[in-house]
Amino acid sequence: MAGPENGASPRQPDDSDLHVRLRTELGRMDEQMRSLLDAMDRLQGLLDAVVAITRENELPSVLYRIVTTAMDLVGARYGALGVLAPSGDELEQFITAGLTEEERAALAGTDFPHGRGVLGQLIHHPEPLRVDDIAAHPSSVGFPPNHPYMGTLLGVAISVRGEIYGDLYLSERQDGEPFDADDESVVIALAGAAGIAIENVRLFERVREGAEQFQRLLLPTLPDLRPFTAAAVYRPAAEPSQLGGDWYDAIPLPGNVVAVVIGDVVGHDLPAAAAMASTRNMLRALLFDRSSAPGTILSQLDHTLQAITENPITTTTLARIEPDDGGWRLSWSSAGHVPHLLLAPGRPAEYLFADPGLPLGVDPGLPRPDHSCFVPPGATVVFFTDGLVEHPDHPIDQSLAELTELATEYASLPLDDFVQALADHHPSDGHDDMAVLALRTPPA
Repeated sequence: MAGPENGASPRQPDDSDLHVRLRTELGRMDEQMRSLLDAMDRLQGLLDAVVAITRENELPSVLYRIVTTAMDLVGARYGALGVLAPSGDELEQFITAGLTEEERAALAGTDFPHGRGVLGQLIHHPEPLRVDDIAAHPSSVGFPPNHPYMGTLLGVAISVRGEIYGDLYLSERQDGEPFDADDESVVIALAGAAGIAIENVRLFERVREGAEQFQRLLLPTLPDLRPFTAAAVYRPAAEPSQLGGDWYDAIPLPGNVVAVVIGDVVGHDLPAAAAMASTRNMLRALLFDRSSAPGTILSQLDHTLQAITENPITTTTLARIEPDDGGWRLSWSSAGHVPHLLLAPGRPAEYLFADPGLPLGVDPGLPRPDHSCFVPPGATVVFFTDGLVEHPDHPIDQSLAELTELATEYASLPLDDFVQALADHHPSDGHDDMAVLALRTPPA
C-alpha cells in the first residue's frame, strides 16, 4: 500500500484541535443566536410600536408617536417628521422630539425647516437616505444658529394612499455609531405602518366631523329670548361613530315666559339621533299649551311617544320661567334627568334637587311631579346632560361638586363664553356626548 511521498503517516487531529474547532463553532452559533435574538427583539419592538401608534385617534398625537417610536427602535437621540405642503416641494409642518428644554429655548424664534438642504434631498428623491456626515453632504446648507450638533441622518419617506405624506428624519444614534442597514430596514417597516395609521386617523376625523355636523343639524339655533339671555353648546362623544341623543331647546312664549328643555335619548347610534329629533319636535308642539304645568306636558309627551313611536328610554327636564314679584319663578318637571344648577348673585351655587320622576318610556301612567323656586334678577340657571359630569372612576357627587366649582369660577363670563368654558373643562371622561344650556335672568 502506498503511503505519503515522505513516507510519514497523515496527522490525526488531537484533542486540542477539536477543542479549538468546537469553541469556534460554538462562538459562531452564539453570535448567530445573539443576532437572531436581537432581530426578534427589534421585530417585537416594531410590532409593539405599530400597536401603540394605531391606538391614537388624534392626528397630532399619531405624528408625534411615529417620531418617538422610530427614535426608540434605532436608539436615535433626535427625531422629526416633516409634513409636506400640498405643493409637495416643501414642508408645512415639522414635528420634533428629543430636544432638551435648553435646546428648545436656544432655538426659540427660529423658523422650522421647510425642506432645504439635506432634508430637501428626501423630498425631491423619496428614497431611504443614510448620511454619516451631514456637513459633508453635497446638499448640506448648514444649521441655523444655536442648533444642536447633528452629524448623522437617517431619512425615510412616509406614503399615504400611494402619495408622499411626509418624511421621517432621525439623527445621532445614542451609541455614537452611524445608522446601518438594519436601522434603515426597521424604519422603512415603521414608515409603512405609519402611513396606514395616518390614513386611519384622517378617516376617523372625517367620520367624527360628519357625525358632529349631522348632530348639529338636528339641534336648534336658540331664538331671541329677551328679556333673558341664553347660550348653549353641544359636544360629541370621543368616539367618532357615536351619534348622540343629547339635545337642548328653548322657546319664547307670550308674557315674557320662556320654556327650556334639556334631554338625552339612551343610545349612541342613528336611531338614537332620530328618536331625539322626533321627541324634540313633539315636545315643541306641546309646549305652546302654556296653561299646562311642565309635569302635565311631559306626561302627554310620554303617552304620545308610547302610542306612535318605538323610541328608546329618554331622560329630560322641561322648565318654564316667568315673571314673579320682582324676580322670576322657575317651574320644572324632570323625567329621570340630572338636576340643574342655580347661580344667584351673592350666594353659593346650588343644585335644584327634587324628585326626578321616571324617564320617558318607562311607565306613562305614573304621575309626574312639578317643582318650582324663586330666581332672583341676574341669576343663571344651567341645564346640562349627564355627559358633562359622568366619569367611570369618580362618584357622581364628586363630579357635580367639580362642576359647581367650575361654574362659580366662570360665572362672571359672558354667557357664550361661560358654556364653552364648562364644556372645555368638564369633569367627565368624554365618553358620552354632552349638551349645556344656560339661561340668565335680566338684572334688577
